[in-house]
Amino acid sequence: MSEPSTSASGSSPYDISTVNLDDDRYEVKQSAVRNKYTVRDSTGEVVLRGKQKMFKMKEEFPFVTGDGEDAFTVKAGGIMDVAGNYAITDSGTGNEVVVLDEDFSLFVENWTIRDPETGEALATIRSKSKLFAALRHLISIANLIPNKYEIFDADGEHVGDIEGQLSLRDTYTVSIDDASSIPKEAVVAAACILDALENQ
Repeated sequence: MSEPSTSASGSSPYDISTVNLDDDRYEVKQSAVRNKYTVRDSTGEVVLRGKQKMFKMKEEFPFVTGDGEDAFTVKAGGIMDVAGNYAITDSGTGNEVVVLDEDFSLFVENWTIRDPETGEALATIRSKSKLFAALRHLISIANLIPNKYEIFDADGEHVGDIEGQLSLRDTYTVSIDDASSIPKEAVVAAACILDALENQ
């Protein structure tokens, strides 16, 4: 397996060479087409677009930049994964940058962002309400109420939030308070993927 890529700024081995997410707030919004997403920064500029490829043996979410250039792809590790590993591959280098590992227990989604070589945890995304997350899986009407998640760094320190908003189309605000040690691209991609999986 290849070594993780390094961005032009060289700030982290987990940066993706094709995009530069240097903002601390992003809006992830589902389009009218199911499991298709637009990501805007705090100024409203489109920085990423992603969609789930339908009818694939393995779930696949290709992302492009706001200019339409290939950015990265998130691909499931197993066939028709409902819970499992998703690798983020840099479209510019072809390298796996991080792995999103879903810990699906008692109907609650907790995500860990890991180093693809060592498996070391880089960040985690946890539902703020275990009870509410469970209800979303058991009672379909509960899906109308937005879910909320917390983002933690490798040391378990709170570094941000993913807040669902009440709207006709699924919308999440990703806020990162301290992004010095977490890969933003993976967090934004995870916000899209967790929404897509919840809609299955």
